[in-house]
Amino acid sequence: MEKLKNVITKLVNELNYDVYDIEYVQEHNEYILRVMIENETVINIDDCIKASKKISAHLDQDDPFTEPYNLEVTSAGAERELKTEKQIKRAVGKYVYIETMEQKVSGDLLSYKEGFLELKHSNKRTSKINEIDVNLIRLAIKF
Repeated sequence: MEKLKNVITKLVNELNYDVYDIEYVQEHNEYILRVMIENETVINIDDCIKASKKISAHLDQDDPFTEPYNLEVTSAGAERELKTEKQIKRAVGKYVYIETMEQKVSGDLLSYKEGFLELKHSNKRTSKINEIDVNLIRLAIKF
């Protein structure tokens, strides 16, 4: 599976998208190879179709699975969890939700430097949070 993830990541990167996650799951008696993609802005249906065609063409040539499955290419989602340093850095300037053991906060992510997240809250106050203390960080929609 790791080899396949590397190949899919390379194919997706060639289209100027990033792979958020790849999973091979069984849902309702069907197997699904789900590829979640993201970029600097917004992923739309045309982006998913483009990536799906490229991945599908590769799988037609070199399919590692013996059982039937569906390929599903989708956006990583508007409120996706930020799992890697690269994803957190990409979120600078965006509205995020952060959970630590002591607090649940949201605001604009001003910076991510040397292990600290600087957050601007709705009351214009800023705070710094050590990434070691973060249990969850995700993009959020501001209402």
